Amino acid sequence: MDSVTSDIRKPLGSQADNGLKIVVVGGFGVGKTTLVRSVSEIRPLSTEETMTQAGEEVDDLTGVSGKTATTVAFDFGRITLDARNVLYLFGAPGQERFWFLWDRLFAGALGAVVLVDTRRIDDSWYAIDRLERLGLPFVVACNDFGGPRHSAAEVREALDLEPYVPLVDCDARTRESGKEVLITLVEHVRHLLTAPTEEPV
Repeated sequence: MDSVTSDIRKPLGSQADNGLKIVVVGGFGVGKTTLVRSVSEIRPLSTEETMTQAGEEVDDLTGVSGKTATTVAFDFGRITLDARNVLYLFGAPGQERFWFLWDRLFAGALGAVVLVDTRRIDDSWYAIDRLERLGLPFVVACNDFGGPRHSAAEVREALDLEPYVPLVDCDARTRESGKEVLITLVEHVRHLLTAPTEEPV
């Protein structure tokens, strides 16, 4: 199983002409940068900066005390789907002071992945609320931090998720797990587009 340390990268074919955009959002320190890094076929663009004591007065570090770097703009990665279709991944910053960037990142997106740390479930509310207001399709992925396991029903109830919103477990450190999350999102979007009268978009 490939991990984030894997460095298998591929050049983009010159004939690729259709770019699909997915945004990865969620609370501070839930693994967005790690997910983009693990699935990208190119060395991802990262805007991580070292965290300083000054940030402790601004950002809530509850549950992420060991974190030493944070995204200050966005992460960017890429996956080639076939000869003409490319998936572009944008990882959004999680701190409240950077939320103003989210609407720009959402513009033109196919859909979004909401990454959740079930130990800090409240950090997911803003992302879900924002996506619902925009009408942008999304899936929820619970990142495995090795803590107590919660059932899908418990997580769905805690997040007040609509029944049609996919909820999956993942390990953002592994490529295969991250790819399964993205496949789930693409299939969800395709289902919404082919059955628009059954479920709200």
